[in-house]
Amino acid sequence: MITIDGLVKRRGGKEILAGVGFEARPGRVTGFLGPNGAGKSSTLRILLGLDRAHSGTALVDGVPYGRLADPVRTVGAVLDGSGAHRSRTGRAHLRWVARSAGLPPSRIDEVLALVGLTDAAGRRVGRYSLGMGRRLALATALLGDPSVLILDEPLNGLDPEGIRFVRTFLRERARSGRTVLLSSHLMGELAETVDDVVVIDHGRIVARGTLAEVTGTHRNLEDAFFALTSGSGR
Repeated sequence: MITIDGLVKRRGGKEILAGVGFEARPGRVTGFLGPNGAGKSSTLRILLGLDRAHSGTALVDGVPYGRLADPVRTVGAVLDGSGAHRSRTGRAHLRWVARSAGLPPSRIDEVLALVGLTDAAGRRVGRYSLGMGRRLALATALLGDPSVLILDEPLNGLDPEGIRFVRTFLRERARSGRTVLLSSHLMGELAETVDDVVVIDHGRIVARGTLAEVTGTHRNLEDAFFALTSGSGR
């Protein structure tokens, strides 16, 4: 369970987040949607303990990320690509992360199979396509078999096959009872992925609810999004 309440963040005299609050629940995919610069990444960075809010709380299972007893096995996150050195192989990268986190080596083959990278595990990361890099990032986040998965713009730049893979993968994680939170500005691609929607614009939550509730009388999620944000993402 992710619970965010009243987050306020200021930078250089400008209010980046203005009382942001929402929940992401187990067994559901929650889409955190908004234009570029709306405050999505700032919210996720605070949630993961990478930045501080001036006020408000961001909790995972009722506690801040920094106080989780076993964060690697609780939260898996992908914010900025795979984070792997281009000269390393995919397997070597996962081995290094697993060793650093005290995870069993057997988990490496398991996550490679989960994301469909078994055959490419011995290839250097610098030779990976964008889609393969995204799969490696997912594999890294899954090493601890976390109950919560957080992804920032997971569909950016992916081809149709990559989008289908990510969509199916996230739905399967939710069906297994995990909490999935993903941020994006790609409305059309997310309509078939999310159960719940939170829309942020200029640091404020402008809508939240189930996909059907947020879409409302609009033809689709994309139309609802642009109506809610006054087209600020165009």
